[in-house]
Amino acid sequence: MKTKKLAMDAMLIAMYFVLSITVSLNLGNMKITLDSLPIIVAGALFGPFDGLIVGLLGSFLNQLYSYGLTLTTVIWIIPAGVRGLLIGLYSKRHSFDMSMKQTQFITVSTAILTTVLNTAVMYIDSKYYGYYTPAYVFGMLLPRFLSGIIIAVIFGMLLPHIIKPLKKFLTGGKKQ
Repeated sequence: MKTKKLAMDAMLIAMYFVLSITVSLNLGNMKITLDSLPIIVAGALFGPFDGLIVGLLGSFLNQLYSYGLTLTTVIWIIPAGVRGLLIGLYSKRHSFDMSMKQTQFITVSTAILTTVLNTAVMYIDSKYYGYYTPAYVFGMLLPRFLSGIIIAVIFGMLLPHIIKPLKKFLTGGKKQ
C-alpha cells in the first residue's frame, strides 16, 4: 500500500503540473485551470500530508517552469498546499467517506480560501516587484471567485466517482 500511495502521489504531482501548463486559460491576473483536481484527490483519498505534498510540489514545479526560481516562489506555492492540507484534514475527520454535501462543502470552501490566498500572494508579489495597482490585484476578484467556485462544484460532483475506483485499485479490490 505504501508503494502504491507513493506512486499515486508522484502521479498526482505530475498530473497537477501537466494540467497547470496545458489545460489552463491565462487571462493576465486570472487563470482558469483544472490543476486543483489532483490536490483534491490526494487530500480526499490519502489525507492531509499527501494533499499538502501534492499541492506544494505540483505548484512548485509549475512555478519553476513558468517563472523560474524567484524570491516569491515559496509564497506562490502556499495556497495549493493549504488547499490539499485542509481537504485532507476534512476527509480524514470523516473517515475518508464524505457525503456529496460534505464533498461540495470542502471543495467549494477551499476554492474560496485558495482565491483569497492567491490574491494575498499576488498583492505581496506585486508590491515587492513594483507592479501593484488595485485594478490588477483586485479588478478580476469576482470572476476569479466565480470560476473557482464553478470548477469546485464540478470537481465535488466528480470526486466520489474518481475516489471509489482508486480506493479499489489501492486495496487490490479488498474491502477497507
